[in-house]
Amino acid sequence: MKKLLLFGAFFACLGLTGFAQEAAEEVTNEELAKFANMEAMTEQFAAEKTEEFKAMILENEIFQGGARYNEIKAAWGDDAKMAEAEITDEEKEAYQAVQDFQNSLQDVLKEYKTELIMNDSILGVSTYNKVNGAQKADPAIKEKIDSLVTEIKAKSEGDNDGEEETDSK
Repeated sequence: MKKLLLFGAFFACLGLTGFAQEAAEEVTNEELAKFANMEAMTEQFAAEKTEEFKAMILENEIFQGGARYNEIKAAWGDDAKMAEAEITDEEKEAYQAVQDFQNSLQDVLKEYKTELIMNDSILGVSTYNKVNGAQKADPAIKEKIDSLVTEIKAKSEGDNDGEEETDSK
């Protein structure tokens, strides 16, 4: 009886593997391009938020170009170290604001990506689910998406370089 069950389970797994590969083959180049565009937009948004985070530290006079931020960060949460570093209430507030921003980044990125996925003109939920499932089932699709994302980012960076050159003229 056990052999029969193992035999049946083996064929069931083969059937599911065939189904996953079949679904992966149905993904069109247009769907891959939309998915890659969504991923590139998400990466760009994350890079912008990272720059915003860095600017919060470097441009804040309290942090003195980041040096004081590092001192506060090293002492944060240890009352003795904070007293030794003579951290003021103003510095605590500024540091806490930066920490709050940093802690919210994951949620902000998740919300942004969800909005892109939900927007049918950008990607759409059904396309997302289809391509996401296909890339998990087939590493070649994942590689193709990664390649498309790299191309989109390179093109975007090239466009931005061109804009900067015309702005400076």
